[in-house]
Amino acid sequence: MDKISTLALASIICPLALFAQKDAGKLKEDKAAIKNMCGCMEVTFEYTETFPGDTSYKPKGYHKITDAVEYVTVADEKGDRIILQHLLVAGGEVIKHWTEDWMYQNQQLLAYDKNDRWEKKILPAAAVKGQWTQKVYGVDDEPRYEGSATWIHADGRHYWESTADAPLPRREYTTRSDYNVLQRTNRHEVTSFGSLHLQDNKKIRRENGKEVFIVGEKGVNTYKRIDESKCLQAKEFWEQNKAFWAVVRAQWEKLYAAGNVIELKKKVNDQPFYKVMMDLEAKSRTKEVSGAALETAISGVLQQFVPENHQLGKL
Repeated sequence: MDKISTLALASIICPLALFAQKDAGKLKEDKAAIKNMCGCMEVTFEYTETFPGDTSYKPKGYHKITDAVEYVTVADEKGDRIILQHLLVAGGEVIKHWTEDWMYQNQQLLAYDKNDRWEKKILPAAAVKGQWTQKVYGVDDEPRYEGSATWIHADGRHYWESTADAPLPRREYTTRSDYNVLQRTNRHEVTSFGSLHLQDNKKIRRENGKEVFIVGEKGVNTYKRIDESKCLQAKEFWEQNKAFWAVVRAQWEKLYAAGNVIELKKKVNDQPFYKVMMDLEAKSRTKEVSGAALETAISGVLQQFVPENHQLGKL
């Protein structure tokens, strides 16, 4: 190869190598930001409604929850997928709280429609290049909402922001019927004291292909890192129950792969989903049900609350 050809080849290879190094560095920084949201945290939840869609609507006042401790831990990590589990410590008890499943350059989302119904959505690879999907699940790892965006690291700040439709939050789903979709703009930002979960939400009534904007909402969830000793109870709980919830996640993933539509029943035999799962969790903890029998039992519960004809619906 002559000198000119060698220089031409180098002019192509060197920039490619630099881009690869930059991508690898960015990916490492992204993963660090996600895992930096873990730890023992004192949590404050604050919400207030803002601007109404109609002047006759009177926004609800300021709502604040304090004196809560939340333990956030990495439940699983494989390659470019990181699962964070939240465990709430309140009133002397540990409650399995929400789950975050972070996936890099993920192309498949469950998009919330309305009335506990989600539809599978496939995104083109170019649309999610460099992005992370945050899949949020409820207390029983049932679907909530999913959004994709790029982690931003600039000017000493580290944050991720995305908009996604979701069911009503648990603080309102038993008390409100005037809206059926919460359109959430979520920003997760790593801070010097822990992290912030900032929300700019829209409460929407979606019916017959039309949407009515009811009111806006601002949410600020503050996670302040505290001594790990405050989360010993949560750590013990997770050690006792994490194997059970790993099986639950695996059974949910089988169900998600089965079709394009998910519809979740609120109750079966007058029993809410969370109550049935709590009973199974207790049986797993005492070894009353384990191994293949446990997988079958969990799968059976999911089949009851997510009927097969809904799982296999086509878009």
